[in-house]
Formats: sequence, structure tokens, C-alpha cells
Amino acid sequence: MLSWVNGRPQDAVPVTDRGLSYGDGLFETILVASGQALGWALHMDRLARGCSALGLPPPPIDGLNADRAGLCAIGPDPAVLKIILTVGGTARGYARPDPFAWRRIVSLMPAPAWLRDDYESGIRVRWCRQLWFSDPDLAGIKHLNRLPQVRARAEWTDAGIAEGLMRDPEGRVIGGTMSNLFVIKDAVLATPNLTQCGIAGTMRARIMAIAHRLGWTVEETALSVMDCYRADELFVCNAVRGIRPIRQLESRMFRPGPVTRALQREFGFPWPIPEDAR
Repeated sequence: MLSWVNGRPQDAVPVTDRGLSYGDGLFETILVASGQALGWALHMDRLARGCSALGLPPPPIDGLNADRAGLCAIGPDPAVLKIILTVGGTARGYARPDPFAWRRIVSLMPAPAWLRDDYESGIRVRWCRQLWFSDPDLAGIKHLNRLPQVRARAEWTDAGIAEGLMRDPEGRVIGGTMSNLFVIKDAVLATPNLTQCGIAGTMRARIMAIAHRLGWTVEETALSVMDCYRADELFVCNAVRGIRPIRQLESRMFRPGPVTRALQREFGFPWPIPEDAR
């Protein structure tokens, strides 16, 4: 793994860093393929929304552009580019330094293995007991406080289960520990409304844009457990792993359907394209 801090090769930050002490910051995880950071503009837009939500100045885009170019020129490909922005260091206490200086922590590591069967046959998922609690002011962004997802992922050790689905305290389905969820029923593409909690993924945004372009009906709505079980198709998505159909949710079995296959075909490279989606 390659890592830079504020534009210089470095693999450590001071113990006073507010991201470490308080989770005071934001992050983005971006797929790099053929030298391109895919969906870069969408990631930067979300980063800017996160800064606004946390009451911070706009992100240091020029510095991040330089980090991206420098690391992608010397690192592996395909790869995962991770950006962490923290509010730098501080003395004890919650008050932010005034003025403060962004600390940019940018790393590049090889992309995970994309198992063809995950894209052709689909993955197994389960329900998580851990809830995703409501916080409308922070909904949609990728702030550094991710303990609910850490606790949810700790619920299983079975390597055959690729993802866990989380709900809010009212029982509404929010999404996976590291992915967004789409439910297809009667040719309608639905995804959880994320105004109260959850992460508004960049792949989710790209999928909805393509669906609108294709003339499909797309809904951001409240989804229940039974909505998932009654679906014709289910899939999860994120910026690094693309679109993966769900073949099993607990004991309920599914098959990848025409909507999922059409979207897999639209995205294609760099993820495996199932034979029946070509």
C-alpha cells in the first residue's frame, strides 16, 4: 500500500489528530481502473456535502487532485484510492482549532478480487441485529464515525456470507454494511430513502441516473423486510465492487433477473460481465 499525508509519502499521523481522537473528518473510497479514478466528480461532490454537514470549509480539491494524479501514476492498477480528511491536530477537548488546517491522508492499494460467481450467480447476505440509528444532519455522507457498521460486520464470520443488511429502529431497511441496496418488483427499481440515515453511494447515484435515462421507474422509498422477501430481484452495489446480485437472503433464494443484468451490462468494465448480460 502507498500512502501520502498532505502530499508527501508518509504512513503515520500525530496522536493528536482529531480524526483519530474524535472521528472528526470524512472519507471516500474510489476505484481506480486504467489510471482513472472512476466517479471522481461524484465522490468530490459528496465530500463537499460532508464538509458542509460538519460545518467545515470546502475540501482541498486542488491538493486531492494532485494526490490522485501522483499516486495513480506510481501505484497498482486496478486499485482502491482511499481519501481521509481530518481536522488536523488539537489539544485536549472537543473544540476545533481556530484556524485549522486540513490533514489529507490518501492511500492506494490493490483492488479486491472480483469473483466471477458473485456477479453471475450472486452473493449470500443476512440480516444484521445492529441498527443504523437516525441522524438526519449526517445522513448520506461518509463521516469517520462508522461504529454501527463495524459492530454489524462483527456479527458473522462465515466467509460464504458476503454482506449484511441493516435496518433503522423502526424496522426500515437502510442498506448493507458497505453497500447500497436495490429492490426490483414488477419492473420498478426501488432503493431505501436515506434522509434519516445511511450512505448515499456514488454507485447508487450512477445506477439511478442510468435507470432514468433508460426510462425505468425509480423510487427512493421506505422498504420493509417483507418488501425484500417479495422482490423479483435484489442486488447490492458500491463503488469498488460494482453490482452484485443477491442469490440468497437468509433462507430466501433469488435469481439475477433482467433489470440487474441490464445494469451490469451498462457498467461492464472493470467488473466481470455475466455471460447472459453480454
